[in-house]
Amino acid sequence: MKQYLKNTWDGIFTVLVGMKITFKHLFTPAVTIQYPDVKVALPERVRNRLYVNMDDCIGCDQCSRACPVNCIEIETVKSIPGDDLGITSNGKKKALWVTKFDIDIAKCCYCQLCVFPCPTECIYMTSVYEFAEFERSNLNYKFATLTDTEVLEKKANYEKMQAEKEAQKAAAAAKPKPEAPAAPAQENKTE
Repeated sequence: MKQYLKNTWDGIFTVLVGMKITFKHLFTPAVTIQYPDVKVALPERVRNRLYVNMDDCIGCDQCSRACPVNCIEIETVKSIPGDDLGITSNGKKKALWVTKFDIDIAKCCYCQLCVFPCPTECIYMTSVYEFAEFERSNLNYKFATLTDTEVLEKKANYEKMQAEKEAQKAAAAAKPKPEAPAAPAQENKTE
């Protein structure tokens, strides 16, 4: 009988300890945030989705080289002498067409190492943290502003310019060089 009463008391005591937490929260106001209408304020230095301002990108490829997981792919084509690519917001003149600038967010580890080496500060972390997708391929963001036909045109123009330079070099090499006049011989004077 003594063991029975002890077991009963232990059961009641355990329930009261558990209910203590329940009663404590029963009389405090709820702190539920009505997500997605209301969002949590993010810390100042939070790391989220990457964004690239292509108007400032000079195609230097430093962000891609700094990325530890190789989630950034950049392809560029040199401009030809008549092209005006413009200047960046901090005054750097552009010399390369950026034909491809892809970031695979599925691979990104949000380390922010790609942001710091950028000389024009065109790549940065945004405050957007919601980017769930049903297809993994939708996590590959394409930032290049040139269309496919423009990319092919820029590549063709550069190849044409390179072919013209090679032809000029070949013509210059095939052209006979005029012989230089012989220097007059110096007489040895003996004393």
